[in-house]
Amino acid sequence: MKFLLRCKPNTIKPPTGKRVAIIGAGPAGLGAAGQIRCLGHEVHVYDALPEPGGLLIFGIPGFRVSKEGVREGVEELRQVGVKFFTSTFVYCGGEKPKEHDALLLAKQFADLNEIINSYDAVVIATGTWRSRRMGVPGEELPGVYQALDFLFRLYSHELGYLPKEKTYPLGSKVLVVGGGLTAIDAAVEALMHGAKKVVVSYRRTIKEAPAGESNIKKELIDRGIEFRELINPVRFEGSGKLERVVFVKMRLGAPDRSGRPRPEPVPGSEFAEEFDTVLLALGEEPTPPFPDGCAGIKLNPDGTINVDEAFRTTRRGVFAAGDVVHGPSLIGKALGAGMRVVPYLDDYLKGVLGWRSA
Repeated sequence: MKFLLRCKPNTIKPPTGKRVAIIGAGPAGLGAAGQIRCLGHEVHVYDALPEPGGLLIFGIPGFRVSKEGVREGVEELRQVGVKFFTSTFVYCGGEKPKEHDALLLAKQFADLNEIINSYDAVVIATGTWRSRRMGVPGEELPGVYQALDFLFRLYSHELGYLPKEKTYPLGSKVLVVGGGLTAIDAAVEALMHGAKKVVVSYRRTIKEAPAGESNIKKELIDRGIEFRELINPVRFEGSGKLERVVFVKMRLGAPDRSGRPRPEPVPGSEFAEEFDTVLLALGEEPTPPFPDGCAGIKLNPDGTINVDEAFRTTRRGVFAAGDVVHGPSLIGKALGAGMRVVPYLDDYLKGVLGWRSA
């Protein structure tokens, strides 16, 4: 991530007089900024967090992504004139948002409509910050947290942005639910921050886990973290706080839409085990900075932003790219999507590309 600027500084094209706003300073937003600035356009990046980088800084551990490398890339962008408006939460509609972990660090708000009206073009790249919920009894008990929120608060504290009392407390026996990289990261951090026992449960087998069998063996099992296959929580229990988890055993059936075997509960197989902390890592959902239709921008049924093949939204002059368009992905895909929007945006600013029909 050191080389976010996609040209040498002395080859940046002369100023065009066009101004572009990017909402979101994660991989897609930074990737777009580095390309757009090379074309001579003025670039302003808005982000709710106190420094650019998104999940690269605030959601992914340093052993997986170099935070200093990200910061070097951001500094390179700053040196060529990209302006960052951090701690600025962009919203749309009458009421300012109230439930979002980024609000813990945001200091000011900006209205999406005002941004759109102030720039020649806008790129929305706000990613996937909302975690999927299980929808089972007891999920609201103290001690049951979203793994991404746990990581976000932990890293925000370690970076000096959040007081210790705002982080989620860990008990001695921690359950992490999920089979992706967020589950691995949460389990490792839980072990490193004092948990005596960490268990990762997954409803399929290790062979179907999104994180990959080799990663799970190397990063979990070799560290002494237990990985349990073919079980799934169905209920969280406790008096005022989490005390136990009720599981059901699973078996694999016919392939589902993902192409993987569908996990099916085994009737009569419920069992309970004591845990004092649960971290849910069930995947993330898109987080556009507006409800469906606000600012004239439509969402798809799955919450992603509706765009065409040129990344154009239903609002003239507004493009969207990255995970907020195609759903959760790895860093490279999000970064690449931010870069791919730029030729279309540049053609639009030149008057070569028209806007999509309604």
